[in-house]
Amino acid sequence: MTSRKTQETEESVDEFVTSISDSNKREDCRALVDLFSTATKQVPKMWGAQIVGFGKRHYTYANGKPAEICKVGFAPRSRSFAFYLGDFPGRSELLADLGKHRFSGECLHIARLSHVNLRVLKKIIQSSYHI
Repeated sequence: MTSRKTQETEESVDEFVTSISDSNKREDCRALVDLFSTATKQVPKMWGAQIVGFGKRHYTYANGKPAEICKVGFAPRSRSFAFYLGDFPGRSELLADLGKHRFSGECLHIARLSHVNLRVLKKIIQSSYHI
């Protein structure tokens, strides 16, 4: 059985953000680190090579093996930011007020922070973190 790739690492979040070549995406990433940090009151950690995560969520695989992942986080992808958030009461209503986004599976995708209402995004992050 292979080990899980998405684990908390000791890599620097700041170095990861600085390494993003697209200046607009890099600035949005810095703003997201601040927004998530404020919303969760957690220090950002790298999870795997490209996920900036906040907090830890423990769970158990079907085979009984324990595992953990960040409670909430984001990853800058080529076309958008992928947000890893949980389901919570009122999520649909907040997403309706968020602005330009798409939702796929359990991931929220936003191309640019300027396309969304940051107060609503903060509420989504807080609500997702506290479930």
